[in-house]
Amino acid sequence: MTTNPTRRTVIAAGAALVVTPVISATAQAAGSPSGLGHRLDAAFTAAARRHGVPRDLLVALAHTVTRINDHDGEPSAAGGYGVMHLVSNPTTNTLGRAAELTGHTERELRTSLDANIDGAAALLKAHADSANLSKSDRARIDAWYEPVAHYSDFANPSVARLEADAVYDALQRGIAMRTGGVSFVVPGRDVKPELGAFADVPTLRQQFEAMSDDYPPALWSAAHSSNYRNANRPSDYAIDRVVIHTTQGSYAGTISWFKNPSSNVSAHYVLRSSDGEVTQMVREADVAWHVGNTNNRSIGLEHEGWVDDASWYTEAMYRSSAALTRHVCDKYGIPIDRDHIIAHSEAPGATHTDPGPNWDWALYMDYVRGGDGEDPSFRVVIDNDSDAFSASSNWTAANAPGEYGSNHHHAQPVLESDPAWFSADIPETASYRVEAWYPQDPGNNSRTPYIVKTTGGNQTVYVDQRSGGGRWVGLGTHTLAQGSGPVVAVSRWTSTSGSVEADAVRISSLD
Repeated sequence: MTTNPTRRTVIAAGAALVVTPVISATAQAAGSPSGLGHRLDAAFTAAARRHGVPRDLLVALAHTVTRINDHDGEPSAAGGYGVMHLVSNPTTNTLGRAAELTGHTERELRTSLDANIDGAAALLKAHADSANLSKSDRARIDAWYEPVAHYSDFANPSVARLEADAVYDALQRGIAMRTGGVSFVVPGRDVKPELGAFADVPTLRQQFEAMSDDYPPALWSAAHSSNYRNANRPSDYAIDRVVIHTTQGSYAGTISWFKNPSSNVSAHYVLRSSDGEVTQMVREADVAWHVGNTNNRSIGLEHEGWVDDASWYTEAMYRSSAALTRHVCDKYGIPIDRDHIIAHSEAPGATHTDPGPNWDWALYMDYVRGGDGEDPSFRVVIDNDSDAFSASSNWTAANAPGEYGSNHHHAQPVLESDPAWFSADIPETASYRVEAWYPQDPGNNSRTPYIVKTTGGNQTVYVDQRSGGGRWVGLGTHTLAQGSGPVVAVSRWTSTSGSVEADAVRISSLD
């Protein structure tokens, strides 16, 4: 669904939610990235005090709707802005309402971290007033369920519950962030949310469980009839494509948007990041509006998240999506290959970029084929502290959270050739999957060049090292020549500012 990749990130680790956001240059005007943890804490604390809203509730709400990322000022698919996802679209205007309540301009609410959080707190306070929460009620985080459910102004109350439940799940698990050496934490706690006016509203699962005729594990919640076209597929149109999308928004927000008659978009299925839950919104026989000229022949799968945030693509969502795709392929006789299971960006005439470079196609296709993601027949990891790594003295060893092994090397960008090379012994000339690992940081380079030495010459792949780190990041599939020697390099030759990180490289066969 996305149009432009941006640079925010989140790392999910263990039972806690570990969030490492980067705020756009506009929002950074009052402080450097290294002070972001302090700035976030100050912004949430100030807004909470000003409007009498629990600070931890604000943080959990931000985590639910954006992972505390402003996505470089880019709006979500539904027109939501900033870390608090204040929305402006033809039917929903929480952005305008926040402006009325606070006196901030809509531009300030879109671009300023402090104003955005302040506007969200003002909205929650207004909803608390409407719910007649007393002073003692407002001191108890469990009493805020009804205001939270009203926050995004979803028309469908079951979808509103879906978002509120996610906020309280985040409070239950806890949230932790570390940036620039500064910790930013919401401790986990036992929560017993008081549902208020939503006590009699069924959840989507209660309302729609096992009602999908096409895919029994999926919930059924219909998109608005103006957002798709009735058909009788495959009788009138053959189905021979599965299209993989990223929502550029939250699970609840996407379901609500597809129900909105002004959106003019839909997909057959929406998948949740945290656990892979599937909601079907358009019958497979009908034509969802998700991929232009390929709509008639395809089934569309929307995956919760943002293209620039690698952590939305969880193991649970990969496995759930792969099971669904395999079901669709078996049902309609679709070949299980990358010519028929495609990215939105790969559709003819596509102007969108999803699911983007963070989507692990090799792992996903292995799962679709029935594999278990186990190691291939050949795999080598080259760390920067090994003899197979070589670099000039301009590259210095350092330590940072999220690095591979015990250290990494980094250097500043310069417009001259000074690459750090990773060597390997390639067993045969063939196609290999190449990946990189690096410690992400707000001060890293947004366009780090990786050079892959292929049989057809050097290929350059650019990676935004401010996000997506602390994990293997795909550099693509390349044909590598048999033999020992340099295979992958990290180059300093980039005109963008920020530290260039050389940490580790992984090369794997495709079997």
